[in-house]
Formats: sequence, C-alpha cells, structure tokens
Amino acid sequence: MDAKHRCIIIGGSHAAAQLAPMLRQRGWAGSISVISNEYYLPYHRPPLSKEYLVGKKSLEQIYIRSPEVYRKSNISISLGVTATSIDRGNKQLILNDGTSLNYDKLVFTTGARVRKLDIPGVNLKGVFYLRNLSNAQQIKPFTGSDKRAVIIGGGYIGLETAAALRKRGMQVTVLEALPSILQRISAPQVADFFIRTHREEGVQIVANEQAKAITGKKSVVSVKGQSGTEYPADIVIIGIGIIPNTELAAEAGLHIDNGIKVDEYARTNDANILAAGDCTSHYNLIYQRQLRLESVQNAQDQASVVANTLCGKLKPYAALPWFWSDQYNLKLQIAGLSHGYTDVVIRGDIKGSRSFSAFYLQEGKLLAVDTVNSPQEFMLGKRLILQGKPLDAEQLANKDITLKNLLDN
Repeated sequence: MDAKHRCIIIGGSHAAAQLAPMLRQRGWAGSISVISNEYYLPYHRPPLSKEYLVGKKSLEQIYIRSPEVYRKSNISISLGVTATSIDRGNKQLILNDGTSLNYDKLVFTTGARVRKLDIPGVNLKGVFYLRNLSNAQQIKPFTGSDKRAVIIGGGYIGLETAAALRKRGMQVTVLEALPSILQRISAPQVADFFIRTHREEGVQIVANEQAKAITGKKSVVSVKGQSGTEYPADIVIIGIGIIPNTELAAEAGLHIDNGIKVDEYARTNDANILAAGDCTSHYNLIYQRQLRLESVQNAQDQASVVANTLCGKLKPYAALPWFWSDQYNLKLQIAGLSHGYTDVVIRGDIKGSRSFSAFYLQEGKLLAVDTVNSPQEFMLGKRLILQGKPLDAEQLANKDITLKNLLDN
C-alpha cells in the first residue's frame, strides 16, 4: 500500500474502533484518522444500559480499545470534532472548525441517533434518552433506591434499562404504545415470557398505553398516558428506536436506502467512499433483501469487510445477523431475522422456567432462533439456519432429540 495515502474514518463508533486497527494489521501503510464528534474514545454501547448504568463498569472498562492500541498503530483520533461537508470532486472533508482534510479513502461509521418523542414536557429536568455515554452519565445521578422511573418504549433497550434500574432498587414502569412489548421483533410467546419475568422482578409493564405528556413545572413529576392514567416519575427514559446518521452522506450525493447504501464489499456509489455499522444498508445474501442492522456484530463484520476492501483483498459480506440482550439472570441470544415467519416452535419450558429456545419457521425453513440461557442451542441454531433445509417442527420441539441430529453430516 502507498504510504502517502490517507484514510479518514468519520464517526467514533464501534465500527470505527474495529476498522482502524484492522486496516493497519491488513497492510494499510498510509495515515489513518478518526474524526469523532464525541469527547471519548470509542466505547462499547451495550453496557450503557447495563453494567455502566449500575456502576459495575467504569469508563475505562468500556473502551473498545485502549489509548495505547491507537498509539502503537499510529492512528490519529480527533475528538469533539464534527464533519460538516464533503467535496467529492477534490476529495476533501470539511470540519466544523473550517479545516479541510484531503483524503484518498473515506469511511462512514457515523452510527445512529435516538428517535425523539414529540409530546409536551420532553424538555423537563429528569427526562432522558439512552444512546451514548453522555446520556448514561446524566442519568446516573437520578437513580437510586426507592426512586420512581418511567420508561417509554418496550423494546430491548427499554427492558434492559428497566432491569438495570430495578437492580438499583427503583420502582420501574414500562409504557408500550403497541398491544405488547417486542411486538415488531419477537413472537408473542417470547414477549409474554419477558413480561412474566419483568413482573416477577417487580417491574410494571403497561401495554396499549401511549405516552401523551410528561408533567411537571421544572422537573418531571409524572407521565400521562392516553388512557388518562398518570404514572409518577422521578426520572423518565425514552427508548423508541434510532435513526441512521445519513445526512452528511446524502448531502454528498451518496445513495441512501434506510441507511447509506453499500454493496457486498461495503462500497458506496463513490469508489473512494465506504461505510460500516448502524448507518449502512446492504443487500443480505442469506435473506436476499436490503437490510439495515443495528448490532455490534454487524459493525464488526462490516468493519472487517471495509478493511479487506481498502487493502485490496475483496471478500464479500455474508454473515448471519445475530444479537444479544442481558436482563437480570437472562442471556438472550438471537440468530437470524424472523421477518416473514409463519410458525414458531418452542423448545423448553417457556412458561415456567428461564431457559428456552424459540424457532421461527417459514414453511418449514428456519429463519431465526431466540434462545434464553441456552448457548448451545444458539450455536446449533445458527448452523441450522445456514444449512437452509426444511426442518420438522415436532423434532425441533422435542428436547430428547439433540439439535445436532438435525444437522447434515
């Protein structure tokens, strides 16, 4: 590789922290710069709603890479700086301080931001979103034993936050506007399991309840639902989804399709600009459709693809999506995407225990599997999805038949 070439990575996300050292390891001899609008080195985001929020991990413990790693790899990181525009013709990146940086290759790892809730009272003291480190740091002082929290949104972030706040002895209520929590991403049986578990742990879950206003003069006092019920609160945390950060890419003329559109080699419609992570949309070969994934796994896998592409070692993105969530003593692991499923097969006691697997089938073909405290079934489930052959529902449900027996030799 040419030592004079310059690669600039926009965004201090998980994908950036993976990509920068990978580039160096795989032979990029030129300069590597990371431009981040945050004031911290790239950090793990999943602990923000778990270990970091409850004080089990410090800032240094959630850094993805230590400062020494970047120094040894001769990677420059600029913090608190925002990229404002791109001059593709002259291959220049313009920053908010007026600086112009020349690049040979540019990579978007800009991630995503929270979806905002537009109701009265969202600007009161004690109302928060939880997406970045600054959010978590602001939330911490509002937590503590016997304080009351209302979480708006019954997705995994909301449920993880509920579990973390219960560990701090707080009274927690989760409001979900849809008829059930996790409705867009899980089978009803799985949603019912998490409702049961959270209620056993002391969380109040209220479905079919849309937040209409947050009340209080200066600080939050309660959340008023569409039913007219008011839910007392010392703190409100809103978790209603995220939006990919694509504005800079769109202004530069890059193709956008629910994310920055990239090919199987993580390239945009500009041969000198690539992208990885939550901000991207790619064609998934396994599911044969355009996808935007919000996961650490996707950020890591796409970062690896970008590093290979920039170093002239083309390897297509062909990874099976997978995700995880930690709540109380539960380890949820999800392999694949369940969209379009026609049947759900439950393996294990989902109604009385805290360990089971849910298999999502489409006319006999396995699309996805959710496992709770069943790591072996998660690993075997991934292999069964990739195998792609029709499966017998009765055999999947039968705990006396090991999943290994359903795999091709």
